[in-house]
Amino acid sequence: FQAQAMGVPAGIAVPPIQNQSIVNEGTIWMPVPPPIPNCPPGLEYLTQIDQILIHQQIELLEILTGFETNNKYEIKNILGQRVYFAAEDTDCCTRNCCGPSRPFTLRIIDNLGHEVLTLQRPLRCSSCCFPCCLQELEVQAPPGTPVGYVVQNWHPCLPKFTIQNEQRMDILKITGPCVVCSCCEDINFQVKSIDETATVGRISKQWTGFLKEAFTDADNFGITFPRDLDVKMKAVMIGACFLIVSLSFTS
Repeated sequence: FQAQAMGVPAGIAVPPIQNQSIVNEGTIWMPVPPPIPNCPPGLEYLTQIDQILIHQQIELLEILTGFETNNKYEIKNILGQRVYFAAEDTDCCTRNCCGPSRPFTLRIIDNLGHEVLTLQRPLRCSSCCFPCCLQELEVQAPPGTPVGYVVQNWHPCLPKFTIQNEQRMDILKITGPCVVCSCCEDINFQVKSIDETATVGRISKQWTGFLKEAFTDADNFGITFPRDLDVKMKAVMIGACFLIVSLSFTS
């Protein structure tokens, strides 16, 4: 798109212009930030923000047929600029037979088309009666290099998770409400310090209105975190959001 707009022959690579918004097919992308030392490539975007919004795209085929399709998401900043695009990569049989318990690979790409994050969720038990085999998600940045994990913790009535770094050290805790269902208001999962005495962020399922809630499973989610939080842990919080989505808000 940039090559054609600038009058450069197709096939010749044009480097992106930093700190300038990119408009592609009607979508405004967040400006490309400069490289940052010791930051996984593509995660530089996350160093500049303390809040992101995740919008699940409505799939017409899913509405008409009832068959679960690969989920797709737009990840935006608070200005409405797209930061990333995420797409689930699972086969039809797995999606429609396993439902919310299905394993998946979620690929997150930036505005240059590079895969900057890969989320891997293996097949695990979905019952709280089996605490030795609860849900887990691995976050890779770049693909193939783990930067952290999201691990489900056993609790008789609350959805609880632990965010770990690449060495499997516990960094943050996540606690959700007892009943993950609400009408006309958001559902909040609090992100807390490891001793659970301080709240440092939040993952929210946002209320989208009666019609959208009733007839589609296309939801909106928000994530807030400290601006100075380690960029890898911000990436793992994005992974935590998608694990929560798959467990609590996927049919």
